Amino acid sequence: MSAKPFLRIDNIRKRFGPIIASDGVSLEIEEGEIHSLLGENGAGKSVLMSMICGMVRPDEGEIVYKGQSVRFASPRDAIRQRIGMVHQHFMLVPNLTVAENYILGQGSALSVISDIDKVHRKIRALSERYALDVRPDAIVEDLSVGEQQRVEILKVLFHGIDLLILDEPTAVLTPQETDRLLSLMGDLVKDGKTVVFISHKLDEVMRVSNRISVMRDGRVVNTVRVGETNARELARMMVGREVRMELPRSPKPPGRIVLSVENLTCRAETGLPAVRGVSLDVRAGEIVGIAGVSGNGQTELSLALSGLLPVDSGRVVLNGNDITGLDPAEINARRFSHIPEDRHKHGIVLPLSLSENTILQRYDQKPFATGGMLNRKVIGEHTRDLIKRFRVKSRDENQPIAALSGGNQQKLVVARELARDPDFILVNQLARGIDIGAMEFVMEEMLRQRDSGRAILLISTELEELFAICDRIVVMFHGEILGELPPDRARLDELGLLMAGNKEQAALAG
Repeated sequence: MSAKPFLRIDNIRKRFGPIIASDGVSLEIEEGEIHSLLGENGAGKSVLMSMICGMVRPDEGEIVYKGQSVRFASPRDAIRQRIGMVHQHFMLVPNLTVAENYILGQGSALSVISDIDKVHRKIRALSERYALDVRPDAIVEDLSVGEQQRVEILKVLFHGIDLLILDEPTAVLTPQETDRLLSLMGDLVKDGKTVVFISHKLDEVMRVSNRISVMRDGRVVNTVRVGETNARELARMMVGREVRMELPRSPKPPGRIVLSVENLTCRAETGLPAVRGVSLDVRAGEIVGIAGVSGNGQTELSLALSGLLPVDSGRVVLNGNDITGLDPAEINARRFSHIPEDRHKHGIVLPLSLSENTILQRYDQKPFATGGMLNRKVIGEHTRDLIKRFRVKSRDENQPIAALSGGNQQKLVVARELARDPDFILVNQLARGIDIGAMEFVMEEMLRQRDSGRAILLISTELEELFAICDRIVVMFHGEILGELPPDRARLDELGLLMAGNKEQAALAG
């Protein structure tokens, strides 16, 4: 470690009400390195870096940058000091061009108009230098998610930076786009930049980092050089115990068709077409995965299947019965369980207790209610059993579910849906917001459900999740299914090409 690190974070603390986001974090970043911040969602990675770039103000502690103690009041202050951050959720105005986004708020209307040609030239030069393929006159909303990611990165470079912070930048990218981005980090370091890479993906962190700092519960638990560690050791640091990297699987031939989707079309809440003629079958004793970059109709497909979004045409058949157009309560009554993408919107009621949330679909059914009266004793026993079996960290069954971490909320939703003894389980983003240890547990539970004869449709943007437990994977692009592959990591390139809509190239790669 150098005597004067490029960036030093000393005993930083930050609270949001009762939530401790940073609990005395100390960290040093060396100039000219790729330093990864590894940790699960909620570990404190993004909040820590948001304090570096002026979006959040620390309650205590000191930030020393280039030898000077700094405290930024806004992101503009940080940019003036050549610190830029690309956030997980893009900060672009959709109906403006790329160039207009870059100069937004940078001066008077007259100066902006007179400088636009110079701005275009600068964007083209930077785009060519870093092979980012960004067009200055493109309208942002017309760009793919991967293209918007490149626009965000080039925007930071456009304003000039020495320190670049990338917050989960590969979450919305295809495998090929991910490779391109990881290569770009190396190019930036060669140009004298320093990069902080925030991630929870072990393989990517191991590929590009010089050093890795692991965060857990708002603290840095260790910093290691990449050559002195491995994925298993990093996983142990992240969760505080040993984690199995491969799940045991017992392949069995699938049984009868449980769910059949026939030429289904539906629209998004905006009224625009979202699902375009999707057909697929899910059989008893199999897990079918749906891969795709976020925003390609997966959300609308799951909502349509569960009765939360109207179907324009086509059919959904469950156990031989047409359930198209039924409301969610009627679908739930037909041994259909749904673990939704947005648990707060479609999975739980935050002010209610754990007990009340475990019987949301069955509050009027035996044994939880008799003669219109709730059986509190039975409900309590049922909830305590689920808490124990699914290792939900909570005070007791009467605690409001809003007081639980996101991961524990997710585990309770999974527990409730599986306890309903379904024939079919629809899962959208199973492991979102939960740590590696909890992910291992819920994925093992999905395999147990599969082996007991359940039919499972798993929608995920995490390819490792799909590879780990699926029997086959279909790929969605622009609301259509472009192809199907086995869960074979050797065919990752082919999968990535399908995710990008390149069906012909994918066929050649296969």
